[in-house]
Amino acid sequence: MHRRLFYILIAVLLPLCLCAQEQDEAVSGPKRSKRSNGVYTGFSGGMMVHGGYLFADSPDRIFSNTGLGNLDYVKGLPRDGFCYGLGGTLRFHLINHIHIGAEGFVSTMPLMKTGSNVRTGWGGACIDLYANWGKVRPLIGGTIGGGTMKRLFVPDRSNGKEYADEDDTKYNASYTRTPFFMLDPYVGMEIGLTNHMALMIRVDYLLPFGNMKTVLTEGTEDWKNYMSPSGPRLYVGIMFGEMNKR
Repeated sequence: MHRRLFYILIAVLLPLCLCAQEQDEAVSGPKRSKRSNGVYTGFSGGMMVHGGYLFADSPDRIFSNTGLGNLDYVKGLPRDGFCYGLGGTLRFHLINHIHIGAEGFVSTMPLMKTGSNVRTGWGGACIDLYANWGKVRPLIGGTIGGGTMKRLFVPDRSNGKEYADEDDTKYNASYTRTPFFMLDPYVGMEIGLTNHMALMIRVDYLLPFGNMKTVLTEGTEDWKNYMSPSGPRLYVGIMFGEMNKR
């Protein structure tokens, strides 16, 4: 499903870039100035890769699974790590200072070198404010929407520890899938490369809120619970569109 989303974004962005170039050649200078003074001042979109560092208060918050085994084993599990991923965004420019649009991303946090991982996919509506400092455009904004956090735990039998008590059910692996509502504040900048292309650099901090209770998890945590792991991510990508109308 995530690959399909990326293909759709690419299929949408390429025609938009070609359209922008044709309009750039067809519109004269005075006419362009008149259009740029209106509410709509252009559009842009592109793909971004990211890397980040995620963490949680305790290992059981990482996996959200009380069936992992005895307390000593759970304490030895990781509670932080690096993540990587990619995604895309499509935006319209308003009054030469506002971006409004939609975006979606997928991020994977590998753990334990056993195949265990936390994979997060999210998307929603984004809006930010930007300034025009020549070819550099600083921006600040956020995204609101939702997503899913998928947690796969594969035990490491090479450490010689038992991962479950004798009287408990022993899991070879566990998998949980938790939907969430999210807020994603970010800051960044665009550096103009050409009239139709810019380098995007952005830092965000995803804030997911969901129901941590699953079939394998005890407790009464509700939808308002702040989920983890979470942490900062750095994004780098190329944006295409009507950059020359800013």
